[in-house]
Amino acid sequence: MNFCRVWCSGETNRNQVEMEETDSEFVVVDDPELFQKKKAAIRLAGPAKLQVIADFDATLTKYFVNGRRGQSSHSLLQQGNPEYNVKRHKLYEYYHPLEFSPIIPIEEKTKLMEEWWGKTHALLIEGGLTYNAIKESVANSTIAFRDGVTELFEFLEERDIPVLIFSAGLADIIEEVLRQKLHRSFRNVKIVSNRMVFDEEGRLVSFKGKLIHVLNKNEHALDMAAPLHDQLGDSNGSTNDSALVKKRTNVLLLGDHIGDLGMSDGLNYDTRISVGFLNDNVKKSLQSYRKAFDVLYLNDAPMWGVLKLVSQLCSDGRD
Repeated sequence: MNFCRVWCSGETNRNQVEMEETDSEFVVVDDPELFQKKKAAIRLAGPAKLQVIADFDATLTKYFVNGRRGQSSHSLLQQGNPEYNVKRHKLYEYYHPLEFSPIIPIEEKTKLMEEWWGKTHALLIEGGLTYNAIKESVANSTIAFRDGVTELFEFLEERDIPVLIFSAGLADIIEEVLRQKLHRSFRNVKIVSNRMVFDEEGRLVSFKGKLIHVLNKNEHALDMAAPLHDQLGDSNGSTNDSALVKKRTNVLLLGDHIGDLGMSDGLNYDTRISVGFLNDNVKKSLQSYRKAFDVLYLNDAPMWGVLKLVSQLCSDGRD
């Protein structure tokens, strides 16, 4: 595997860019000096102070699968009732452009997103969604994790570093994707997302807690989070997850949208390293993304670079 490092200088050192090329994968570091300082600070504090906050779709999962746009945890769901699948798609066609409209004020857009999510959840209940339909939908889907995700989770689990997966989607679907696609669970992984309530026959009857949508997906939602597997606890057996993660004041944040940087808003962190995945439209978005993230991976890159970064953050030695 060939490595090529290119340095590009702008008018000042703050505009300096570091790029590494690994075959078709590119890594962009806009401020190498600041990045090294952050790495040193996190490494000095140790793994006990570190937590990982990650978006799910197109961050942990691939953007492209077999040359085509991969499915998201939202789009893979098939209710078993075609009528309601059509109704949910019509809602998508109406509200999705509004989500990205540059002229709608954030307050109004937030209300629209609450409206969209509320109507969608109502259709899932009205249409008689079952947990079996979720399992079948995942089994028939093309959703896939980036290469290296399993190894990253294993590395973090071995060191008791919590991973919070934030999603405006459905926790039950994400958990099923983890089970079917990674074929195991991780005791350190928690899902912060909308969670379903099923009756004894496995039919959806309601949702738990406050609605989580694309514009309120942040650390405050941790109070509504539920564990994927065993709950994390400290040496005294505490399972107050919100308190535990807030003691971990160094953050590695993974996302594919600049808005994902808000996932750590509720945490009073000391040092945060943000890792971005710019999967498509690279030329159009490169400048804004490289300024927003400490490290930026281009072209739907695998997770190996993040695994290397985490190993450096947990190392006692120098790079």
